[in-house]
Amino acid sequence: MIEVIKSVDDLARQKWDALVPTMGALHIGHQSLIKLAKKEGERVIVSIFVNPLQFENKEDLKNYPKSIDADIKLAEAVGASALFIPSEQVMYPGNIEKISAGSIGEIYEGASRAEHFSGVLTVVKRLFDLVKPKVAVFGEKDFQQLFLIKQMVTQLKIPIKIISAPTIRDKSGLAVSSRNIRLGEDGEKVAQVISRALAKQTFEQMQEEISSEPGFKLDYLEVIDENSFEKVKTTTQNKRVIIAGWVNQIRLIDNMPMGNQQ
Repeated sequence: MIEVIKSVDDLARQKWDALVPTMGALHIGHQSLIKLAKKEGERVIVSIFVNPLQFENKEDLKNYPKSIDADIKLAEAVGASALFIPSEQVMYPGNIEKISAGSIGEIYEGASRAEHFSGVLTVVKRLFDLVKPKVAVFGEKDFQQLFLIKQMVTQLKIPIKIISAPTIRDKSGLAVSSRNIRLGEDGEKVAQVISRALAKQTFEQMQEEISSEPGFKLDYLEVIDENSFEKVKTTTQNKRVIIAGWVNQIRLIDNMPMGNQQ
């Protein structure tokens, strides 16, 4: 039986091999993170906390899907040892100093979502301090977030190994996300333009594919150096395409290594 932990004291009584931070509404993508974490050790804990610091839109925070009973079953099914479900008071008992995401936190996702990455780094650092895992697993779908978390761990010399997990996609190629349930059938069809675009061989073809779907409102489409998050140069070895936009006011993001298109 999976254990549900809500207090810091109960959390601290045990040692944890791996942490999988989430905001709940778990799906097969989260389960893939847990499975990867299990390879690092038996004691895997999954945190569920909808972090108010990373929402610039209060309605988005209010509407974020919650499904604790289903989350417990999904986490238990793939071998998680425990769920850490803290209240906001437990996570932020006093004045928590927010961690700056720096200049990279202000571009792409950061340009559209002010203070978002500062909120992400702050809650992740707080979870690291409370759980003290050996490793933590994050998905590549949120690639800018993953980059900034790795950067924070390096800069602050946090003794935790960060593991990157590949993006899980449905049969159509759409990246699995908690937000997808809000798209509806028609919205999902529109959103599939993202994976079609990422599968193209050139940047120009990607742009043409996105332009062919009027229901998708593009925010950005860019090719970056995945090791620095700078725009690519002729000498760049590790290129990655990043994209974000809206379908029916629902924000979707995705990315794919350039040259790895199917």
